[in-house]
Amino acid sequence: MPVTVVSVNQAYAMQQNGMQLIDVREASEWATGMAQSAKPVSKSELETNACHHITSFEQPVLLLCAGGKRSDACAQSLAEQGYNQIYSVFGGTAAWKQANLPMQAYQINDFDLRYSRQMILPNVGRVGQEKLANSRVLIVGAGGLGSPAAFYLAAAGVGHIEIIDNDIVDLSNLQRQILHKNRNIGESKVSSAKSTLNELNPSIVVEIHNDAINNTNIINYLNNIDLVIDGTDNFKSRYAISDACTALGIPWVYGAVYRFEGQVSLFHASKTEARGGCYRCLFPETGSAVNAPNCTEAGVLGVVPGIIGLLQATEALKYLIGIGNSLQGRLLNIDLLSMKMHEVRLIADPECLICGAMTESDHTESD
Repeated sequence: MPVTVVSVNQAYAMQQNGMQLIDVREASEWATGMAQSAKPVSKSELETNACHHITSFEQPVLLLCAGGKRSDACAQSLAEQGYNQIYSVFGGTAAWKQANLPMQAYQINDFDLRYSRQMILPNVGRVGQEKLANSRVLIVGAGGLGSPAAFYLAAAGVGHIEIIDNDIVDLSNLQRQILHKNRNIGESKVSSAKSTLNELNPSIVVEIHNDAINNTNIINYLNNIDLVIDGTDNFKSRYAISDACTALGIPWVYGAVYRFEGQVSLFHASKTEARGGCYRCLFPETGSAVNAPNCTEAGVLGVVPGIIGLLQATEALKYLIGIGNSLQGRLLNIDLLSMKMHEVRLIADPECLICGAMTESDHTESD
């Protein structure tokens, strides 16, 4: 379908008659100046979320970029979506300036500049970025897994991050727990984490709790939480997270490391909605599981929790924005010595006491 192209003088006249002019460049380009009364919407954002910016398929709209190529491509994309009165301005902003047509200054804000590279992504855009800004994530543990997860979620713009940990920073932590620095030794991990994250991104809210979770108090920290990240290193804490999240139907991202290996998954079970597949389906509670060694006892290569924590952050971002295929129902295993990965398909246990269809009384009767 051919694109309808107009000159800058034609575009200006059409704009004066009430037609909307959209500047499809990026935020850093808008800061150099833009056509007067133009609406700033990046090409990727407009192509992905046209309905948020164009009221109907019949609304006439002018598209302006730097030189004309991007506006041509964007007009073509919108035409393929059904918008039938889209015009591309030949020569773009450069021709607009050369014709001495009215320009205006654009004051780029921190949000547009900070997240500009992320909002360029067609399946993120401003809408996805605003979803992150309105999200609330709880991270249990500010150690090897929680550190990289928190760091990248803060950098990505998750608007409210809560962190629970009752430990203090020790010299032996610094080999892998990147939220903490030498000067933080002896300080509470949550306090150290908050200062690091606030320094990285002062526009987000970081709430801290100097506490150790258990199966009784975890529920108190889940109010208005959209997603939980497991940064713990023991089965007992993970059972507590899983049980509470299943009770409330909250998704959580599991991560674990052992020496040179790690694994990641996303659980989103809900007992009330009869949606199964929780942590206990994967690891039924046994004495051997509860007494399994943690990294303090078994050792760990410093980059392993870094990689697993980054994967946890990736799963969290995908879920919060609503893109991609999650690891729900899949357990990703990574062996860094051989640099091999493999997946295990996870199946909900219908007899699971926490997420299964059977009730505790059913189990008692069958026993």
